[in-house]
Amino acid sequence: MADRFNKVLLLDGRGHLLGRLAALVAKQVLLGHKVVVVRCEGINISGNFYCNKLKYLAFLRKRMNTNPSRGPFHFRAPSRIFWRTVRGMLPHKTKRGQAALDRMKVFDGIPPPYDKRKRMVVPAALKIVRLKPTRKVSIQYLSQEQSKLCFGS
Repeated sequence: MADRFNKVLLLDGRGHLLGRLAALVAKQVLLGHKVVVVRCEGINISGNFYCNKLKYLAFLRKRMNTNPSRGPFHFRAPSRIFWRTVRGMLPHKTKRGQAALDRMKVFDGIPPPYDKRKRMVVPAALKIVRLKPTRKVSIQYLSQEQSKLCFGS
């Protein structure tokens, strides 16, 4: 039975929906499995791009009044946006939730230890199954758009 928990689930994020994949990952790490998600820049967000952009920009405006460097911290990399989404689905302020977060790793691209291994997909979270084919909003577009607004490039 202990052998079952030593195995690492390697998920390919490309083509999956953000909330559906995050819910599945959150459940697996709470159950004790180690989960690695690669290619987070290819994760899609359902809904209108403009509405998602406005919602994310409203989130970026939230800060601490007296000292903004104390938080809340706004992650801009697609992998960290996914990490934050999963964190919202976990009881991260308890020891159990912190241990679950430690069992999860997220990456943009495919780093060397995982590039030769077989990656899994989650059919229930695939964009091609859940959305119309014309929808094409990924976290990467949202991340790039808000970087242009913040840093002026």
